[in-house]
Amino acid sequence: MHNTYNLPLNRSSSGSDTHYVSRRLITLLLIAAVISLSSCGGDDGSPSTSEPEASTDDIEVIEAWAEAISESDMEAAAEYFAIPSVAENGITVDIETRDDAVLFNESLPCGAELESTEEEGEFITATFRLKQRPGVPSCPGDGGTAETSFVIEDGAIVEWRRVALPGPGAEGQPA
Repeated sequence: MHNTYNLPLNRSSSGSDTHYVSRRLITLLLIAAVISLSSCGGDDGSPSTSEPEASTDDIEVIEAWAEAISESDMEAAAEYFAIPSVAENGITVDIETRDDAVLFNESLPCGAELESTEEEGEFITATFRLKQRPGVPSCPGDGGTAETSFVIEDGAIVEWRRVALPGPGAEGQPA
């Protein structure tokens, strides 16, 4: 498997490379799952209960990371990742050093402004408005939105996972 970013890829217990699955296939599977789940059941008329808000400290970590990315300060953005941690944006990257975190953050072509968060279990899913960032020729998702699920422990990102946005033609923009 070709690793564009020269970062360590996850390995299975047998030591073989992680299977390559295209972003389009993953997106189609997620959309199919959302459609099938949304067609089951319905509104029973009772008031809905919302998930509790994510902790303020965890949201501040996500917001500060996004601000560092938006300013193209990859060293500062890397400081928000735990060592070790995991990032998944098309490929899964094991972040084992601060340099790995810097390289992962450099792979993101867009800046991101936090718009909202939703907590489910240990995951906090953040919705970002994508924007051009200094020093990068183009942000393919400029003005669009992207979602990323985070696991934050002790004030650091332990897991960073891109979430495909459902909708016609949506494939989840790279942040």
